[in-house]
Amino acid sequence: MIEQLHNYYLNKDEPNKSCLLALRDIILVQDVHIIETQKWGMPCFCYKKKMFCYLWVDKKTDEPYILMVEGKYLDHMELEEGGRSRMKILRVNPHKDIPIRTIESILQKALDLYRTGTIKLK
Repeated sequence: MIEQLHNYYLNKDEPNKSCLLALRDIILVQDVHIIETQKWGMPCFCYKKKMFCYLWVDKKTDEPYILMVEGKYLDHMELEEGGRSRMKILRVNPHKDIPIRTIESILQKALDLYRTGTIKLK
């Protein structure tokens, strides 16, 4: 599985490859309890074995995004709900500087949902 996961990143064209790898690193350093796995062919990040967020590339715009599993609990102007009832996404333009502070803020707010028990852990 690890090889498949690495291939997900390595098979992307630039600048998406570098952007996705940077996003991966940003997510993983947010908490020691975050682990990376693969679900539905995409990188999935879990907090204490509970799905937390995903990385994906929009098929229409070809831009990476972070999908926040419990996005309905997050109120941030950069997050898009679209037609989703539970999840929200944060688009990241791979041609611009990554908004690290914005991403970290959203990730920490999401992690707090798990830490405080708003989202129940198994």
